[in-house]
Amino acid sequence: MIGLFAAISAALAVAAGAFGAHGAAGPQEADWLRTGGLYQLVHAVAALAIMGTARGPAIMLLIGGGLFAVTLYAMALGGPRWLGAVTPVGGTLLIAGWLWAAWLYWRG
Repeated sequence: MIGLFAAISAALAVAAGAFGAHGAAGPQEADWLRTGGLYQLVHAVAALAIMGTARGPAIMLLIGGGLFAVTLYAMALGGPRWLGAVTPVGGTLLIAGWLWAAWLYWRG
């Protein structure tokens, strides 16, 4: 299932980036879509890369990347600006996922 969610996450990231490049309402919205798309795509690929050896961290990267990106996408599409206060929660999950993966790999 991790692979399925990672692949869907990557597809959404590409779609968000394309919309940011061609259909965003303004420069701020385009930037949010680009940033969200970049983070979501990178972490979807990372989750695919580590899902066989670090399942928990892979899931955390998908959840963190999704939360980070979705809040930015929502604001870009006219959602409330208070969602920007939720975005760092996703970023914190990303950092935690990377540190968890590092710990697992360090342990061997």
